[in-house]
Amino acid sequence: MARKKRLDILVTERKMFKSRSQAKRAIMAGLVFVNGQREDKAGTQIDPAAEIEYKGTKNPYVSRGGFKLEKALKVFEVDPEQKEAIDIGASTGGFTDCLLQNGAQKVYAIDVGYGQLAWKLRQDKRVEILERCNFRHLEKKDLPVEVPLIVTDVSFISLRLIVKGVKKFLKKEGDFIALIKPQFEAGRDRVGKNGIVKDPAVHQDVINQLSEVFLEEGFKPINLDYSPITGASSKNIEYLIQLKYIDQTSDFRLEKWVKKIESVINTAHSELGGA
Repeated sequence: MARKKRLDILVTERKMFKSRSQAKRAIMAGLVFVNGQREDKAGTQIDPAAEIEYKGTKNPYVSRGGFKLEKALKVFEVDPEQKEAIDIGASTGGFTDCLLQNGAQKVYAIDVGYGQLAWKLRQDKRVEILERCNFRHLEKKDLPVEVPLIVTDVSFISLRLIVKGVKKFLKKEGDFIALIKPQFEAGRDRVGKNGIVKDPAVHQDVINQLSEVFLEEGFKPINLDYSPITGASSKNIEYLIQLKYIDQTSDFRLEKWVKKIESVINTAHSELGGA
């Protein structure tokens, strides 16, 4: 029997991808199937004779963002089934679509833009659309709900400016899942050409500082992982964080969390090869 090889190496050798880093992104996005089964770990040892298929043209979501939230729900063990949720920065609707496909009862899709949400979602009665709506200025009288789950994928704005508003609409003990984009959190002097942030130390500082802000606002960091795919244009590594709105965070062990952050960042750069 031939010696097994890492999946990312095997598919690159088969010329299924132009580079190993491209192969890794596709694998971790859940687009590669081995003998009919989805395999989302680039380092999995695979028999060279295995049947491998790339299903990149069959995105089950209206945008690639759905893969990011899909990983978060799976890793963080958050189940949207029969829950109402809010999607801040819905855009095309990748996160909203993922929530619905995982059983969400209703999703409030909020975006400052207009006309971006996919037609499929516009026609779905489970989606309430709030367009031309700046979440930072949204008041309870405008959206008189409290939901158990809020998710967000925003650009050109720091999560620091979002978190205060989240408290208005999230139930106590509710989950807040956010996509952290270092390029929009680090100072301008730490962002490279074309908005790329490659330095793991900057990623560490960004998540450390955000964690402190979250704690100050009553959100306890529960889990952290990296996005299975990088930014669409910048190719920046991004991170997924799970927070619980509990108000009282004095018992949180920050030292242990900082080590968790470091571990996730190291794995992300190892698997995705940097920005």
